[in-house]
Amino acid sequence: MRTDEFWQLIDSARAGGGGEPAAVAARAVALLAERDPEEIVGYAHHQQRVLAASYKVDLWGAAYLINGGASDDGFEYFRGWLMTQGRAVFARAVADPDSLAELPQVRAAALSGEEFECEDMLAVPWEAYRKATAADLPADRDPVRAPDLNDFWDFDDEDEARRHLPKLAALFTEPPEE
Repeated sequence: MRTDEFWQLIDSARAGGGGEPAAVAARAVALLAERDPEEIVGYAHHQQRVLAASYKVDLWGAAYLINGGASDDGFEYFRGWLMTQGRAVFARAVADPDSLAELPQVRAAALSGEEFECEDMLAVPWEAYRKATAADLPADRDPVRAPDLNDFWDFDDEDEARRHLPKLAALFTEPPEE
């Protein structure tokens, strides 16, 4: 499966679903299950590539600020949610995690405390394959390795947050004392 096909399937799943992440994931399962099993395997491999490409320290920091914390699993689920937002939002967030501060739902979450996660999105290829074949998705013969994160900064340090993610820090941290 090519990049455009991967994101077109997600866009189709987003259409008419009101943008609710769990609904996007459920629709993606249904759409993907209609495809040939090899295409489902291709989707799974491409999803792993997308997740590896988004495994970045500053994006993790953004997830941490927005969700009030982000464990390893929490960061995975955040990126699942990010996939449900579509290709343009995802690509922009990977390139510039601070751009998430411009999303209306993220701005609203600064006041409401809403968290953004979608574990279901990560399970799409496994659920679709099971639905299509009544078997488990075969193990990836060429797994994508996530990059090593050696440049961590202290996500709890407000000064560091302001330095790395100024727009998000302005939304999610207390203003500096004068």
